[in-house]
Amino acid sequence: MKKEHIVKLACSACKRINYHTRRNKKTVEKKLEYKKFCKWCRKNTPHKESKK
Repeated sequence: MKKEHIVKLACSACKRINYHTRRNKKTVEKKLEYKKFCKWCRKNTPHKESKK
C-alpha cells in the first residue's frame, strides 16, 4: 500500500490549481506551501495545498 498521496497546489491569489505533487501523509502533517510561478497571475505567488 502506498503511503504517498497526490495533492493539488492552488495559487493563493487567483485560487486556480496549477500544480500537482506528492505528499506522505504519515510524515508530513502540515499542509504544503510552495512559492511557484502562476501562469494566470504571471508572477511568483504562494501555492497552498487544496482539497478541490
